[in-house]
Amino acid sequence: ALRLAGGRSRCEGRVELELAGTWGTVCDDGWDLADADVVCRQLRCGRAVRVHGDAAFGRGSGPILRDEVGCEGHEEHLWDCPAAPEHDCSHKEDASVVCSEHQEWRLSGGRDGCAGRVEVFFRGTWSTVCDSTWYKLEASVLCRTLGCGEPLRQLSFGHTLPGRMLYQCDIPQPSLAQCRWTYNKSAPCHQSRAAGVVCNGT
Repeated sequence: ALRLAGGRSRCEGRVELELAGTWGTVCDDGWDLADADVVCRQLRCGRAVRVHGDAAFGRGSGPILRDEVGCEGHEEHLWDCPAAPEHDCSHKEDASVVCSEHQEWRLSGGRDGCAGRVEVFFRGTWSTVCDSTWYKLEASVLCRTLGCGEPLRQLSFGHTLPGRMLYQCDIPQPSLAQCRWTYNKSAPCHQSRAAGVVCNGT
C-alpha cells in the first residue's frame, strides 16, 4: 500500500509505503519528479508538480523502506522502480510530493490571510474562483478550511489569473475539494467576477 501523509489533502505529503503491516518512509537521496510522478499516478492524483526532501511535511516514523529510488516515470507502482537495498538515511530526509490533483486555497490582497480574493492552487497553477455559484455556504467552507472562522461579507474582483474554478456545495464539507467543482469550463463562468470574502477571524 502507498499513501501521502502530513499534507492538506490526500494528494500531497510525505511518501509512505506499507511493508508486512508496517508503514515506513522513502529517503530523499535521488528523489525527483520521475519518482514522484509514479506516486501521484498510483494514487490517482494526477502528476507531480513539486517534489520535496528534508522532511518538508514532517518526519515520519517506522523503517525507511526505499533509498536512491530510480523510477523512469512510466512504472505502475513505486515498488516497481529500482532502489538501493541499504540506506544511510534518517527521517529528517523523508521524501514528499505535491500532486496536480491537490487543491489548496488562499485569500490574497486583504489585510491578512483571512480576507481578499479567493485563489486556488490546482494542477500546478494559481486560479481564481467564479462568483456565479459562490454563496454563503461556499464562503463558509473556505473560511473554516483556512482557520479563519465564518464569512462576514462577500467581495468581487476581476479575473486576472490564467485558470478559473467553480465550486458548488450542497451541504457543509470539510473543504471545497469535497464539493462539486469544475475547472476551466467557460459556460458557467461566463460574465462572472472573481469571488472574494472577508472572514471574521485573523
